[in-house]
Amino acid sequence: MKIENVKAVITGAGSGLGEGTARYLKNKGAELLLIDLNADGLKKVADDINCKYVVGDVSNEEEMKNAINDFNEINCLVNCAGIAVGAKVVSSRGMHDLGLFEKVLKVNLIGSFNMLRLCADKMQANEPDKEGEKGVVINTASVAAYDGQVGQAAYSASKGGIVGMTLPIARELASNGIRVNTIAPGLFATAMLAGMSDEVQKSLIATTVFPKRLGTPLEYAMLVESIVTNVLLNGETIRLDGSVRLAPR
Repeated sequence: MKIENVKAVITGAGSGLGEGTARYLKNKGAELLLIDLNADGLKKVADDINCKYVVGDVSNEEEMKNAINDFNEINCLVNCAGIAVGAKVVSSRGMHDLGLFEKVLKVNLIGSFNMLRLCADKMQANEPDKEGEKGVVINTASVAAYDGQVGQAAYSASKGGIVGMTLPIARELASNGIRVNTIAPGLFATAMLAGMSDEVQKSLIATTVFPKRLGTPLEYAMLVESIVTNVLLNGETIRLDGSVRLAPR
């Protein structure tokens, strides 16, 4: 699929990886619909690059049905919406709050699946291109799906679920001409990491291999472009991490 032919829905577009992807794809000629719960951040990005946008919760079925209803001929979805929390299963402070665990899974995993099924339903009505392709879905997992740290039970479970559903959904949607892939970022310079203490950030950067730094939203967006334009990439989860492997703590 050529970028200039892309009509993409991007979730989590008000900041971080979603914002970086929106700015990059728009600059390449794609038509975009941006979605985020962060109204201020989303409006700023949408105004900057002149895109349609909807403030909403990706895990809410009716909100998202309405959000994409008038954005016709969707042929790309980039799922970047997500939250991260740190909590131990048991500690001197008590047990892991069950509601918190459910919230992380609802936003990260159920939200991603909700957007995927809604957009895939619209994609299947598209006219296929010369390769027979009607659409492409790109989910966002995390290296924490593979080597999650202490306190990341909820986050790792949600991202592991995204990795786990990638291949079976790709196999299912192949008959509809829709590809499904996942990116598993490592340590990236986003608001999610910025919310951690300086001590934690330095300890994380120290674990990086090469390059010895955090990843950037631009580098994530470049991989999105590669997946969109390379039709042979399907059913795959790609680590984008500079060979980092997270330590237990």
